[in-house]
Amino acid sequence: MSVVFRPDRQRTGDASDQPATVRRGPADGRRRLSRAVEVQEAVKGIILQRGLTTGDPLPTESELMEELGIGRNSVREALKVLQAVGIVDIRHGFGMFVGRMSLNGLVDELAFHSRITLQDERNHLEHLIEIREILESGLVQRLIDLRGEGDLTTRLATARDVIAQMEAEALVGPVSPETDRRFHDVLYHPLGNPLVGSLLGAFWEVYHQLSDDLGPPDETPADVARKHRDIYTAVITGDRALAATAMRAHFDGVRARLARLGQH
Repeated sequence: MSVVFRPDRQRTGDASDQPATVRRGPADGRRRLSRAVEVQEAVKGIILQRGLTTGDPLPTESELMEELGIGRNSVREALKVLQAVGIVDIRHGFGMFVGRMSLNGLVDELAFHSRITLQDERNHLEHLIEIREILESGLVQRLIDLRGEGDLTTRLATARDVIAQMEAEALVGPVSPETDRRFHDVLYHPLGNPLVGSLLGAFWEVYHQLSDDLGPPDETPADVARKHRDIYTAVITGDRALAATAMRAHFDGVRARLARLGQH
């Protein structure tokens, strides 16, 4: 299979300078992709058909113009969109490369819509917290399943070290958001799923952007450290019931802050 792009050869001048419009098919009236989207799909097709992966170099603008038979404006418009969603990484002075997965656009959108619904009885942030709790509750059960595949204590040594850092911070002040986030990052490393970190990181960024709107936490720093140790202990001992209870308790603090905001 090869990339096929059919520019409108009947137009004069650079077809890319024409406004992108949605055109209808000749017979069944189905809507065709706009020229801008066609170019984006063609570039993605090149990546897939050549078996390119994250960090691999892409053809230059001139090469894409020649290969696809389109003008520079169309190429640049498509590349800007693909760069925004993380498919293309443009490094000025170095070239273009296949990008890394990014959820930044999703984070900004979720944070914005969560902020404008914070006063609602059931706001977007509450929904996100619910989804994250469901996700992490399932992940800790998967970790417990790994106990039969080797020494989980050794594999979670970094998580144990982060808890010790939490407890040290709690003795002198609040547990830092960075330490809290790091615990969740390293806890699920043994699962070997890179998407877990990306998804949890997106949820975390949304919550972090809205934390000032929620006001100070109700729980003490010692409570924060203890709740994280309870999660770790449940996983290490294989106590599924304790894992579920500990994860629920972990999110009770966030729910309390949301409830307090709703009362105000």
